[in-house]
Amino acid sequence: MLGKLIRIGRAERGLTAQELADRAGISRTTLSTIEKGAPGPEIGIVFEVASLVGVRLFEYDERILQIHNSRLDEKLTLLPRSVRHTVKVVDDDF
Repeated sequence: MLGKLIRIGRAERGLTAQELADRAGISRTTLSTIEKGAPGPEIGIVFEVASLVGVRLFEYDERILQIHNSRLDEKLTLLPRSVRHTVKVVDDDF
């Protein structure tokens, strides 16, 4: 969910992935990993990127978190293709 919030925050501020990565002092690949919510990047880096795009880091009510996560999924679906991550299907059937 944090990765989604970061991605939406970046898009709402009109930042490209490279611009945000440069501001955070990380590679574009690391930013992509953060936005996908994949494990790996150090939590301090994730929090720094979240801070740069104005993401609130903590909410305590589980129900509110679930509602918020659903809304983020809906919002990501509405973003223009230029800021949405496309999933590439790998054809590995030889």
